[in-house]
Amino acid sequence: MTGRDIFQLTGLPTLRWLHQPATAARAGEQLSLSAGARTDWVTSPLTGEGSLNAPALVFPAAGDYLLSARVAVSFTDTFDAGVLVAYQDEQIWAKLCFEYSPQGRPMVVSVVTRGESDDCNSVELDQDWVYLRMARNGHAFVLHYSLDGHYWHFVRLFALGVAGTPTKTGFLAQSPFGDGVTVQFSEFRYEQRVITDIRSGE
Repeated sequence: MTGRDIFQLTGLPTLRWLHQPATAARAGEQLSLSAGARTDWVTSPLTGEGSLNAPALVFPAAGDYLLSARVAVSFTDTFDAGVLVAYQDEQIWAKLCFEYSPQGRPMVVSVVTRGESDDCNSVELDQDWVYLRMARNGHAFVLHYSLDGHYWHFVRLFALGVAGTPTKTGFLAQSPFGDGVTVQFSEFRYEQRVITDIRSGE
């Protein structure tokens, strides 16, 4: 493994590629991740067809944890997105996306996959950045977004996999219908703890 295969960011374990690598670079405490054309993670419940070729940089997360980051996306095409992911295997994974809607609006979207993908839109925003947070509590995951990195708005609660199963978590960029996208991740925070009240804004 070469230095191009791993990334070190302050406060995070070592990041390594999962699935197809694309272009990634560090600029201070910022990670710039670029996805190529027609890249996605999804398994359609309508057709059963799937794609798992979007580039992700992840680290192993044991037990309960939370991961958050400021996510800024150079939106161009439908479903371009910057994403936080939790991955157990090709059949069991979840992603929290800052995504470009078919109506040309930035939107917070969650996708939970247990064989097939359950896709849910949350809220539209009038800006090209947002804070995203993904947290694990046993076999449950909770997703939030924030406009300031301090007060967190509840997005979704769901069960995924088996408690204690090793999970790879980190950052992904996708451009399912476009020619590629670049995402800037910054202001990282990783803690091994439980959020005590998932709807309080903490």
